[in-house]
Order: sequence, then C-alpha cells, then structure tokens
Amino acid sequence: MIKVISVGKIKEEYLRSSIQEYATRISKYTKLEMIECNDYSGLEISTILEKEKTEILKHIGEKDYVISLEIEGKEIDSLAFSKKLDQIFLTHSTITFIIGGSYGLHSEVKKRANYALSFSKMTFPHQLFRVLLLEQIYRAYKIQNNESYHK
Repeated sequence: MIKVISVGKIKEEYLRSSIQEYATRISKYTKLEMIECNDYSGLEISTILEKEKTEILKHIGEKDYVISLEIEGKEIDSLAFSKKLDQIFLTHSTITFIIGGSYGLHSEVKKRANYALSFSKMTFPHQLFRVLLLEQIYRAYKIQNNESYHK
C-alpha cells in the first residue's frame, strides 16, 4: 500500500483530474490512499509547522516506511526510484510519502522519515507536486513490471 500525505487541498480541477488519473493507474498495482492535511495561514511559521506536524504524524502507522519529500533530500533517477520502492516492499507493507506545505516540513516529521527524497533543488507548488509524485510512482510500477511507458 502507498499513502501520500500532503498539506493543503487541491483547488484546481485540472490538477484534481490529473491526480485521479494517476491514482486510477496506480490502483492496478497497489492500494493508494491520499490524505490531505489542513493548510494553515495567518500564523507564525513555527506555529504553522507545529500544527501541520500534528496532523501529518497522526496518519503515519508505526510500521510505515516514510519517505519525506524535501529539497535537501537525495536526488535519484526513475530507475533507482523504482528499485528503491521494490526493495522497501520486501520488508514493509506500507510506504508513506509526505509532501509539506509552503514552509516545508517540521523537523520532527523529517526525523520520522526513513528516507528523504528530493525531485529537484527547485521549489514546486505542493498541489502540482502531487501529480509529479504520482506519475513517478506509476512509472516505477511500469518499470518493475517491464511494461512499456518508461523511456
């Protein structure tokens, strides 16, 4: 099973549609759970991160393998990502990905992560990033199953 915990709601229909499309594709391979945590504003950054931390951590199972998506994380290519997921599933039944909000992730969320992954040193809107993550998860399954898609 794959869980994606992300901060904020998707407002744009084209992004919701893309997320649904990849979720449907991924469902051929594994169960997918998408969890949206509240996006806070109008408070001090430390307060926002604390509130987001509380919401994120309550959705993480004790035995989940957690991958935090961080600009400081390790950059890998799609083949390595596919292999990593395959290896994790040998010892864990759930992989949980965490996408932070505008201010990133609280240090305690980062500490809970088993692996910090970066897609780039660039900053992406967290709503769009969900699409990018799901596409890479789908690609990983296609690679693992030797199915055409990955180029």
